Amino acid sequence: EMIEPKIQEINKKFTSGEALSQDDINTLLLKSQYNHINHLDDKLNETVESVKSLENKFEVLKTEVNGRLNQFEERLNTFEQKIESTIQKALNKNMMLLIFVMGFFLTLSKVLDYFMK
Repeated sequence: EMIEPKIQEINKKFTSGEALSQDDINTLLLKSQYNHINHLDDKLNETVESVKSLENKFEVLKTEVNGRLNQFEERLNTFEQKIESTIQKALNKNMMLLIFVMGFFLTLSKVLDYFMK
């Protein structure tokens, strides 16, 4: 806005075929650079918004992954408990069978010993 009146004056000079002064050329360069800076500023704002959007998406993804990881850990703990329970039952069953067989053979040996004398 500050240089717009000067730009209009330069446009009139150029349109009428007059020569442009170094000051006029510098003013045009200044306007060109200002437009370029505005364009870059707009692109920077777009980039910042895009990064914020990605951050939000990563937060959602992180939450989802953590939720699924927690579910997996719960299932794994349940599975481990089931395996431990199954192993414990099998050990108890085998121990009882071993005690029964040992008792049977001990009784059998005592009976045989009694009748063999």
